[in-house]
Amino acid sequence: MAQQTLENKKVAVLVTDGFEESEFTEPVAALQNAGASVEVISLKPGKVKAWAEKDWGDEYRVDNTVDKVNADSYDALVLPGGVMNPDKLRASPAAVSFVTGFTDKNKPIAAICHGPWTLIETGALEGRTVTSYPSLKTDLINAGATWVDEEVYVDNGLVTSRNPGDLPAFCKKMIEEIAEGQHADRGRATGVNQLG
Repeated sequence: MAQQTLENKKVAVLVTDGFEESEFTEPVAALQNAGASVEVISLKPGKVKAWAEKDWGDEYRVDNTVDKVNADSYDALVLPGGVMNPDKLRASPAAVSFVTGFTDKNKPIAAICHGPWTLIETGALEGRTVTSYPSLKTDLINAGATWVDEEVYVDNGLVTSRNPGDLPAFCKKMIEEIAEGQHADRGRATGVNQLG
């Protein structure tokens, strides 16, 4: 199978201080290698600091702040994990609104480890099947999702994985879903996709 290209695709990566470094750097590298334009979006301008397993990691430049952008400017969204990162993002109305813009338009979203935590606040997990870091299982089920213990799970453009060990599978599926583009409305009542 030929390598999929993401030329002319613009992807937002939403993070704040405390994101898991490998869950940021590896997806960003995969996106750039596939030809995508990647923008780092955060709650504050300047730089954000990563968490590297057991201690603070490197700092990364922020391209734009969440209060100055919207989902219409992007083809897809990536939500890295790290415990502190999604905990702060889900408490930010601007971040939740930004993420909701992607869920409302059925744009591809890739969330790994604790990343799906932010999705709970959008109300868009009802009826979806996801995976995550195991400690989020109850929260995701309470949000109406079905939780599975798999290295990567794709539900109509929503790519989720459990932890950094799943990054190769996560990045592969992330690229595939972004290449497919915006997905049709899920048609919950009939199970038939409808043009949205």
